[in-house]
Amino acid sequence: MPASHSHSADPDRPAVYQIRVKGHLDGLWQAWFEGLRITSEENGNTLLTGPVSDQAALHGLLRKVRDIGLPLLSVVRVEPE
Repeated sequence: MPASHSHSADPDRPAVYQIRVKGHLDGLWQAWFEGLRITSEENGNTLLTGPVSDQAALHGLLRKVRDIGLPLLSVVRVEPE
């Protein structure tokens, strides 16, 4: 039986993720990425940050990264601010 994981976050609130991709995206992509905050990093990468309702929504966002051809560098679940 799989081990259960407890999170200090409210289970009714969406998890917050940071998705890092290689290359820069401008703010025009925000609607495509369902309102995630887009931050261009000095090293040439882009950080997409925001709440993701569930695993299906996360997989949908990752498919969008694939569809525009930017290399995926990392996906991290973070504590909400």
